[in-house]
Amino acid sequence: MAIELHNDGGHVCVMFTDLVHEAHGEGVQTNQFLVVDHGHGALIDPGGNMTYNALYMECARHFPPKQLAMILASHADPDVIASVSHWLVGTDCRIYISAVWSNFVPHFCGAGRVDGRVVAIPDPGASIVLGDSVMHAVPAHFLHSAGNFQFYDPVARMLFSGDLGASMVSGVEAGIPVENELGGHVEAMAAFHRRYMACNKALRLWAGMARQLDLEWLVPQHGRPLKGRRSIDQFFDWIETLECGTDLVTEATYRLPFVWAGDR
Repeated sequence: MAIELHNDGGHVCVMFTDLVHEAHGEGVQTNQFLVVDHGHGALIDPGGNMTYNALYMECARHFPPKQLAMILASHADPDVIASVSHWLVGTDCRIYISAVWSNFVPHFCGAGRVDGRVVAIPDPGASIVLGDSVMHAVPAHFLHSAGNFQFYDPVARMLFSGDLGASMVSGVEAGIPVENELGGHVEAMAAFHRRYMACNKALRLWAGMARQLDLEWLVPQHGRPLKGRRSIDQFFDWIETLECGTDLVTEATYRLPFVWAGDR
């Protein structure tokens, strides 16, 4: 399912929500994003091998994939960039990713395939020119990856937030924005964030930074996007107080597993 989140004639943002299901009917639901500004295209978190063929065909409906200028990767998980080898062969694009993970990208590719085409984003972030606009790499370290970036599009007033804001829903549900009130949507986010985010300190510091952005959309890599400042501010309020990751660790977390059901 391709959903146009923004289109002012020169700047377009498209979200793809159910390519994992369409490709194989298995795996974790993921969202992929295409941003085109005045004929220059970027893919954000293009996904793994099971999404590549479907994403290529869907992109072709909006922009010639061979003309892709860049891939912006929030981090190096397989569901984010395992398909990168295909994109490097089929296009002349460059891969922008945290310096923490830039040397890991070749593990998804053949020898020599990434030469000169991986751009390491430093920890403080960077501004990346796309056509007549700029995409800003915003630090989101330890949420959940040690080296992690979100991408802010000031034209669409949109933050591509990676795993932060993720919800566990189907690809069809992912195409329905959460507007005005978070309400029961918190329950679809809570378990994931408690397990995958590092700690409340990182969440609080991130929220303090993110509140300064002019936002109409917060769009995660999994699940439903948040639309409108009211729902986004409610998300900030919730995330600032959430205990997660190492906040929840106890001695019981590290007990030796003398019996494991998998051995039976």
